[in-house]
Amino acid sequence: MGEKHTLSCLVENHFGVLARVSGLISARGFNIDALTVSATEDPTASRMTIVVDADAQKLEQVKRQLYRLVDVIEVTELAEDEMIEREILLARVGIDGTNAQTLERLAEQHGARVTARGRNWLVVEALGESRTIDALVEALRPHRIRQLVRTGRIAMPREPGGGDVVVS
Repeated sequence: MGEKHTLSCLVENHFGVLARVSGLISARGFNIDALTVSATEDPTASRMTIVVDADAQKLEQVKRQLYRLVDVIEVTELAEDEMIEREILLARVGIDGTNAQTLERLAEQHGARVTARGRNWLVVEALGESRTIDALVEALRPHRIRQLVRTGRIAMPREPGGGDVVVS
């Protein structure tokens, strides 16, 4: 299709906003790669971080339509080099007597840590940029990932006032 774009939407903290925003995006034929909703410094507003795969022309159309939703206050596109972004990962990986130490070293090499253990499994926890989390997942795959959970991207402009704010 296109390339991954990160949209940051400031929305009113009302019932149904998530459904309206995600419905508008999916109705336009876009798959949402990640969507997170979080509190902001203002208790009446929430921040939605949405990662979509789209070409530039269709993305512009979606941004304009998002802005027309009553509960949307601001829509900002965050460029890769102008944002700070993070994800959290938890992965339960199967172990036997020989690979537990290998997995601990592997986690450490990727800036992760082991946070729980069982007789035949351990849980790796990581916090980092999406590409760092992607690399860790690929490194863990040969070691029998039993369960994987990721938060999805959260992001903010690197500089105050940064990002490409869309005006309707």
